[in-house]
This record gives sequence, structure tokens and C-alpha cells, in this order.
Amino acid sequence: MRPADQVIRWTTALAVVSVAAVAAVVSFEHASALVRTHGETGWTARLIPLTVDGLIYASSMVMLDSARRDLPVPPLARWLLGLGITATLAANVAHGLGHGPIGAAVAAWPAVSLVGSYELLMMIIRGAQEPPDPPGGAPEADPLQERAAQVFAEDIAAGRVPSIRAIRMQLHVGQPRAQQVRSHLATPGQPESGDAP
Repeated sequence: MRPADQVIRWTTALAVVSVAAVAAVVSFEHASALVRTHGETGWTARLIPLTVDGLIYASSMVMLDSARRDLPVPPLARWLLGLGITATLAANVAHGLGHGPIGAAVAAWPAVSLVGSYELLMMIIRGAQEPPDPPGGAPEADPLQERAAQVFAEDIAAGRVPSIRAIRMQLHVGQPRAQQVRSHLATPGQPESGDAP
């Protein structure tokens, strides 16, 4: 990796972690105050908000692990991530509703920042996991490319190269990996699909 790429990656990661840390503290305080208002006290009021953030973290880690292993993301991880995001947004909005719509929007912002920053960090980590080609030799077989060849066998046999969008949806990968897979599938002599990425 070039030095400029490393600087961009590390400074972006630092910014994302900083924003996520501030947003996590504010979002936690909002959720904790809401829980106390609705009957919980002491440690319980402090621990319940952690279950929401913990759910978001655990689901994102499962998704990251799947991406690193070139495996499909388990549907449960996606579902629980959505549930965690919904719960943290709802708690923050409910906390600010007493101050009207603007108060609700202001209170919701830390939750949006937290989830957005965390997902940006996951994108940086996923991007860092691209396996380099071994020096001085042929690239190692990519399990994802082999899987793509199986999934899209009918299209390839018919002379069609699947779109990046189709690859992303079928293999549950991000844009960079989908582009790599499409390049692999678009071997010489095969016409390109007219599908837009």
C-alpha cells in the first residue's frame, strides 16, 4: 500500500473513532435517561442501553467476519443490526420529543452519528482485508471468485457477464469486491453485460 493511502486510511479511521466515541457517550446518556424515566433505576438503567449498542457491535462484527471469509452474511446478523439501529434511534428520538420535533431531531443525531461512524469504520476494515497477490508468482485462487463462477454459471455460459449490482446482491459483498469478481468473470471473448453497475 502506498504511503498516501495509509495516511488517508489511518486519519479517516481516527476521525471515525473520535466521532463514534463522542456519539456513543451522548447516545448512551439519552437512552439511560429514557430508561430511568420509564421505571428502571440503578445499574439496570445503565445496563439496558449497553444491550442496544452491544447488539449493533456484535451484529456488525459477524458481518465483518463473513466479509473477511468471503461467506454470505447470516440473515440474523442483518436483522439484528437493523433492530439495534431502530432501537437506538427510537430511544434518542423519544428522549428529545419533550422539546418538540427539533429537540427530537437533535437528540437523534448522536445515534445516527454513532451508527454511521461505526459502519464507516467497518468499511475501512473490510477494505484493508484485500489479500495481496503473492510476490513473484501467480495469484492464489480466490474462493469468492470460484463461488461467483458457480452462482453465475448460466449467465457466463450464455455469454453474459453479471452486473456489479447483481454480484453484490447474490454474494453479499461490497462494491470493491464485486468489481474484482466482475473483472474475473469478464474473461476475454465474453461480451460485457449491458447492465449498469
